[in-house]
Amino acid sequence: MTDATQVPGFICFDHVAIAVPPGQLDAQVEVYKTLGFTEIHREDVLGIDQVREVLLQVGGGPNLVQLLEPLTPDSPVARQIEKNGGRGGMAHVALRVADIQAAFDDLTAKGFRIIDAAPRKGSRGTTVFFVHPRTTDAAAFGYILEVVQEGSLDG
Repeated sequence: MTDATQVPGFICFDHVAIAVPPGQLDAQVEVYKTLGFTEIHREDVLGIDQVREVLLQVGGGPNLVQLLEPLTPDSPVARQIEKNGGRGGMAHVALRVADIQAAFDDLTAKGFRIIDAAPRKGSRGTTVFFVHPRTTDAAAFGYILEVVQEGSLDG
């Protein structure tokens, strides 16, 4: 069993991301609100992501549900929805870390397949990187893992 202090600063689950087919975002948000979730953030994330994001808070805790609606057919989320027969579904799971660069360096050194060349700007002022579904030579999670640090690298 691995000593938990060797884990590169993982704090908690930050969010579970759900891909939402185009045109369905607002209806999905309303269903989550009916369940008692609170919308806390909405943003168009451009660059390589090309999604409209809505973050919904679960109770009063740090855990979030992130709904992602593709803005263009070239969005990775649009391609995921297409592979899923036009249906939405889980896009990724995100873990929060205290030090994104330390986590990036540690996971890289341990042989994890990192999608991003370095930690990069995420939504809501975060810094992020993504781990490939074919996670390591020894095992594949089968889903994308996002690593998130609150705040940007430069302050």
